[in-house]
Amino acid sequence: MTEALLALLETGEDAAQTHPRPHLRRPWRALDGWWDFALSPAEAPQDVSFEGRIRVPYAPQTPASGLAQAPCLTERTLWYRTRVQLTPQETPGADERLLLHFGAVDWAAQVFVNGAFAARHEGGYTPFTVDVTRAARAGSFELSVRAEDDHADLAQPRGKQDWRAEPHAIWYPPTSGIWRSVWLETVHRQHVQALRWIPDLTRFELTALVTLACAPQPGTRVRLEVFDGERPLADSDTLVTGQHMTVPLRLPDPGVDDARNDLLWLPDHPKLLDVRLTLSVQGRAVDRAEGYAALRSVEARGRRVLLNGIPHPLRMVMHQGYWPDAGMTGDDQRYREDVLLARRLGFNGLRLHQKIEDPRFLYWCDRLGLAVWVDLPSAYAFTAQSLDRLTRTWLEVLALYASHPSVVAWVPFNESWGLPDVARDPAQQQAQRALYSLTRALDPTRLVSGSDGWEQLVSDVFTVHDYTQVPQTLLERYGTRSAVEENLWRLWPGGREQGLAGFTPGDRPVILSEFGGTSWVPAGEDGWGYGVVRDRAGLSERVEALLAAADQAILAKGIHGYCYTQLTDTYQEMNGLADMNRVPKGDVTRLSGAVRGEPHAPGNPLWYSGRWRGRRDPEPH
Repeated sequence: MTEALLALLETGEDAAQTHPRPHLRRPWRALDGWWDFALSPAEAPQDVSFEGRIRVPYAPQTPASGLAQAPCLTERTLWYRTRVQLTPQETPGADERLLLHFGAVDWAAQVFVNGAFAARHEGGYTPFTVDVTRAARAGSFELSVRAEDDHADLAQPRGKQDWRAEPHAIWYPPTSGIWRSVWLETVHRQHVQALRWIPDLTRFELTALVTLACAPQPGTRVRLEVFDGERPLADSDTLVTGQHMTVPLRLPDPGVDDARNDLLWLPDHPKLLDVRLTLSVQGRAVDRAEGYAALRSVEARGRRVLLNGIPHPLRMVMHQGYWPDAGMTGDDQRYREDVLLARRLGFNGLRLHQKIEDPRFLYWCDRLGLAVWVDLPSAYAFTAQSLDRLTRTWLEVLALYASHPSVVAWVPFNESWGLPDVARDPAQQQAQRALYSLTRALDPTRLVSGSDGWEQLVSDVFTVHDYTQVPQTLLERYGTRSAVEENLWRLWPGGREQGLAGFTPGDRPVILSEFGGTSWVPAGEDGWGYGVVRDRAGLSERVEALLAAADQAILAKGIHGYCYTQLTDTYQEMNGLADMNRVPKGDVTRLSGAVRGEPHAPGNPLWYSGRWRGRRDPEPH
């Protein structure tokens, strides 16, 4: 970990900057707290008897919600109600709008303002916005939300949310209703609705894609300023000619690599550039916002993953994103702690597995330096409805995360979840190809793993899931390029082929994108894992050996990265490097050394009978 990251660890710098939309920050206020609550199939708020109270934004299935009893699986419809009192500064004037933002509501949300229907949104993982200006001009309004969630609906993009009455194997308790922050912001009628940054290292340029909330008035201009600390790097003042604009900003190119690299983002050098935005009409500023951007590139070439044109082996860990008291709902402190935990353990990347995390979590990955793979939460049935829902959710996710430099790869399908007959069904094969192509079309700047782990038809990387608990076997399978090519066709994880229709690694990087999964389950206790040990010492020995084998496979150029399962325990799945309260199960220095390939003592038997070389490979990968 760099000195800058250690300083962050000690000082907690930036912890107060908790804006829920990190790239476009304006004054805002959270509406989280105690709301009225009811379980009712009613269609309108006037027909609901609100007899309970719930703590927003926590799902009713969690202790943090404050409910004495969680709803059962058969109770599908939840109602929320609160009274919003506005300050004079928040109350919208004639040329202003009051926007109500929902971080996430699972699954289908209907929003009512003063009893009247205002908006509807489907999708349990993505944010949406409602304009409540008309009602807000009175200085207050009543807000009601109807959330409908059918836990048995396998056509929903549900990720790890279980459809059974009790969590089983690798699936966890369901999440219903409001489970992310609800917040307000007052804006001018003419404001920037979205801002996306696209880096281009070949031109040493940042391109801003600016979307206005409505067609611009004559004389509208947008000014974008980019800073490295206090040092100005770029300043563009552009006449706005349409609702959607592309604004290139050329940065001063130092030319020399050492000076150039100081401005580039990498996990071990997470350089962020500050951004200021000003929108003006006829010379009068009507919208101001702050944010950040970063310069970096991602590509796969010659069986290597390149960041900023340099081979960058990925040493990732899987992140499920659940907490004992709050389920899927985190907060800024918890996000920061999880990112720091991954960094302390030596990882340079993280896979957001089957969950769309809060942008605040991605902010900390950007700020502290982790290369992130993002999964689309899977559905478990293949129907026209599930494909429609997956596509709509994925489009929202691609837009939500577009400007985060930490995101280096997209995963539209995990294994064959939601495509159960993809080996035989042409329609399911086309679905895999379609989401891969759609993702590449909308974002050619990142990698795409088409169906991570098995039954791959199209992908920028060749991924393998292998939960063998024998480190020597792991090394024999992936320790060299020839071993990989010889063994991949033999391995059928979960009874599934690695590649379909002749899909092979070729010149793609081979990533061991799931492995490990060792659980410590003391004798007499219940818990699930891909491999179980009964004592803490046995856990440390097994985990360190598996990590060292994977690292050795990277050094020998058999693979170019891995993802260890997993960072923390999640309910009954007890294969975390830390428990669900984020307490590490082993010595952090030893675990970090195994990840980074730093042996702790000559002759240590964990380092494989002389196979461990005890040094980093000085040659570039």
